[in-house]
Amino acid sequence: MRHGVDSGLFQETAHSPSYFELSRTGAGELVDFCIPCNPYFPTPEMFEELSKNLEAVLKFYPSDSAKIAQQLSAVLGLNPATIAMSNGSTELITWMDHLWIHESVAVPIPTFGRWTDQPMENNKRVDMFLLQESTNFELDVDEYVKFIRTRGSKVAVICNPNNPDGGYLPRREIVRFMDELADLDLIVIDESFIDFVEVERMPSVAAEASIRPNVVVLKSLGKNFGLHGIRFGYLVANPGLAGKMRRTLPKWNLNSLAETVVFMLAEHEAEYAESLRLLSRDRYRMGMELSRVPDLTVYSSQANFLLVKLGNGVDGRELRDHLLSRHQVFIRECGNKLGMSSRFARLVVRPEHDVDRLVEGIRDFTQARWTTDHASRSSHSSEPSLLMHSA
Repeated sequence: MRHGVDSGLFQETAHSPSYFELSRTGAGELVDFCIPCNPYFPTPEMFEELSKNLEAVLKFYPSDSAKIAQQLSAVLGLNPATIAMSNGSTELITWMDHLWIHESVAVPIPTFGRWTDQPMENNKRVDMFLLQESTNFELDVDEYVKFIRTRGSKVAVICNPNNPDGGYLPRREIVRFMDELADLDLIVIDESFIDFVEVERMPSVAAEASIRPNVVVLKSLGKNFGLHGIRFGYLVANPGLAGKMRRTLPKWNLNSLAETVVFMLAEHEAEYAESLRLLSRDRYRMGMELSRVPDLTVYSSQANFLLVKLGNGVDGRELRDHLLSRHQVFIRECGNKLGMSSRFARLVVRPEHDVDRLVEGIRDFTQARWTTDHASRSSHSSEPSLLMHSA
């Protein structure tokens, strides 16, 4: 079945168009492999609980951010003085740029686009450290530190796990990185996807950030909990840095839905832990299924998505449009990510039946492309050659 999706939407932004934008153009009910959500959390029972309170959530003002932060810190076991909560992690990236990035920032690429775009929009120098495809986009801490020193960067960023490849640096390497660069204006460790890591039991460095003078750890509850719509992020830093961010942000910068979810978390820790277990299982299964597709390279990941590389001559934009229009499957083609090309796509981890649909769509695209190419070659070979015609 074909669906009338305006492919021009993908040209209007450095990121993907929203689910709602695509739905309004006639895409129908999409299977979303683009936006990194947790498909198992909140549970159906939690959504039912939220729906019962929807009228009050929409009708009344939320508490101020300090009260919500106090509850979150109790759930996380952190000192509330070390937390600043925001309306999405990108709000914090914006304010970090305004408050603490004065001259230059070092960023490995490819990575989340706002880490390069935000400072460049404000005429800051962005020192881009290119991760190499030949080493599976792995970040070498020693080489990155050497690059930062050579460039004279004042701020350094690491996303761990990284987006879009899901590459993960062990906790000891992140600590070593912070030790090596203790003289910088700021070090940012973006841990938006850290909860999905399974190779290390306690991967976060948030506790270390709270006692260091120049480290901020960024978190995204929207990505962890599969609730991007509530726009919910926070940072962890020493009380001085965290306090400066809290004073900069509006007093009521969080909505009532975010507050409701925070107060539900303490009662649903077991369900959240189970959601992470199920997602880890699905990540393994999905990686195995995709690796069986001919001419598709699948990269190892510790996030809730997998990076894949398409075969020679395959344009990810064509695959994206084919999947969207014929299979109602929405993927993230990476051609507009710095350090990548249209031969790469990021695919969010989803349950087995959704992966079957994705794989079916990719195989259908490959078959349709082969048929078109074969017909084109046959057409050309059946034409008389110029030599024969002249004879």
